[in-house]
Parts: sequence; structure tokens; C-alpha cells
Amino acid sequence: MEGQNTQIDPEQMMTEADVADLLCQSIRTLQKWRVTGYGPCFHKIGRSVRYRRGDVLDWTAERRRAHTSAA
Repeated sequence: MEGQNTQIDPEQMMTEADVADLLCQSIRTLQKWRVTGYGPCFHKIGRSVRYRRGDVLDWTAERRRAHTSAA
């Protein structure tokens, strides 16, 4: 592992499957979110959908709550 870069690149592009796994959601849920305008920003490249890792991490950080009444 010596010499290996372990930093997370916020510009790294992620697939739907990558993001679904990271967020513990189904790909179908991500698809529904895109239709309704919910969820992290995404890029449509041809038929493919990609998410920027930094956008996904920012989106999850914005939804962090200390308790259930913090809405």
C-alpha cells in the first residue's frame, strides 16, 4: 500500500450503480429522484448518467441531521 494515493478525487465520475451502493439506495430510486428533481446533481452523457463524487458527498452532507426534529 506504500506510495498509493488514498485521497478521494471529488471530480471522479461515478456510475448509477456506484452512487446507489454509496447511498444504500436502488438504481430505480436514483432514477425516480432525477425525474422529481431530488438527489445529487448528475450529468447525462449520451444514454449514460454519471455523478461527480464531490456533488454526491456535498448532497449527503447537506442532509445531515443531528436528530429527527431538525428538519
